[in-house]
Amino acid sequence: MTDRFALVLGLLIAALIALDLFVNGGEVVLFLARKILDLTEYLIFWR
Repeated sequence: MTDRFALVLGLLIAALIALDLFVNGGEVVLFLARKILDLTEYLIFWR
C-alpha cells in the first residue's frame, strides 16, 4: 500500500465517520463497533 493510497483511505474513513456523527449522531459507528466486538468474541471462542 502506497503512502498516497493510505492517506486517501484514512481521509475517506475520517470523512465518513464525521458525516455519520453529523447526520445520525454516531449511531452507525456505534453499531459497527458492537458488531466488530461480537465478531472478535466469536473468533476468540473458536480459536
